[in-house]
Amino acid sequence: MIIISHPTGNQNSRNAAEAFYKADQLARFYTTIAWNSQSKLAKLLPAGLAATLKRREYNSIPAKLISTQPSLEVCRLLAGKLKVNFLTEHETGLLSVDAVYHTFDNYVAKQLRIQQGVSQIYAYEDGALETFKVAKQQNSQTLYELPIGYWCAAQKIMGEEAQLKPEWAKTILSMLDSAQKLARKDQELALADKIIVASQFTADTLKLSEARDKETIVIPYGSPQPIDQPNFSRHKKLKVLFVGGLSQRKGLSYLLDAANFLNNKIQLTIIGSRIAECAPLDAALQQYRYIPSLPHHEILKEMDRHDVFVFPSLFEGFGLVILEAMARGIPVIATSHTAGPDVITDGEDGYIVPIRSAQAIAEKLELLADDRDLLDQLKTAALTKAGLFSWEKYQNQLTTLLKR
Repeated sequence: MIIISHPTGNQNSRNAAEAFYKADQLARFYTTIAWNSQSKLAKLLPAGLAATLKRREYNSIPAKLISTQPSLEVCRLLAGKLKVNFLTEHETGLLSVDAVYHTFDNYVAKQLRIQQGVSQIYAYEDGALETFKVAKQQNSQTLYELPIGYWCAAQKIMGEEAQLKPEWAKTILSMLDSAQKLARKDQELALADKIIVASQFTADTLKLSEARDKETIVIPYGSPQPIDQPNFSRHKKLKVLFVGGLSQRKGLSYLLDAANFLNNKIQLTIIGSRIAECAPLDAALQQYRYIPSLPHHEILKEMDRHDVFVFPSLFEGFGLVILEAMARGIPVIATSHTAGPDVITDGEDGYIVPIRSAQAIAEKLELLADDRDLLDQLKTAALTKAGLFSWEKYQNQLTTLLKR
């Protein structure tokens, strides 16, 4: 039997827990909040808060198998809504993400001491250390999911980027991680029996770690259900979309440079939250269509209105938005530092470009702007490809891991 823990219950951990339950192997799923949208309280909350909490609903897993520790995470969410920023300050805030993760990890470790019949523990980066320590005492196998590349590789790439683009440096939040936080990541890796990643790029970054010789399994995440057919509308200008945090880790400046090259041929939409002050970003958001935030279903509608999705990340564990776009019949231009090479066949259903190359992005966009028949071919192929990466396939691959 297996225990899985994740503080915020994101889409991949949700599917992992569901996979273990379907395989009749789930002993317990630990998270902070398991929401019930049909409760009386849910009907009294403001619509925005209710929508946020609905993302923490787990209808596919029986409530009796879910344990929660909601107090700190609820306070963090409220502090965010009220913009009490000092409480959520990176690492140091009383309600920071790090505080939530560490408190939650201690809670799961305590519960594990009294949990019976558990042979495997599945946990995630930054929230596994204390849990794995107890697991080792109990001779349980430790399965560790690393959702983004190894921190040392990130520091190298983003440190270079801060030198290359100093005006964007404040948006690179990973450079703020303390030595203590980075050491904790290494301790978690040292305690892991197996490491699970979602892309080959993430696996490759582990070559810089002390865990380089540990068994590492690549299991790509899943795609939403693809739509029936792409939108073949011929817009006067190529409609280009970016969705993500407005950070230089996402390679945003290179997309903006490419857009400036092609201003007469493309129409760019940017959807995402500001990370930090950044003068060139401010100027770009005045120039292009900008939407700070949208509910997920509205983002999917925006995808339907666009021709191409660009994902120019410099350092990414996977990028679920790649498959989300392809499932809407939108070809993706992604860098090699994402899951792009794992899911995109270059030139057939999208394009793979080098990091830090506005020229490469511009060349692919110009090609599609000038050849709409090619664009339609890529749209159809992207939709077909997305169908090969279902969440069901992800779940089956994950449960196979239990038997190894």
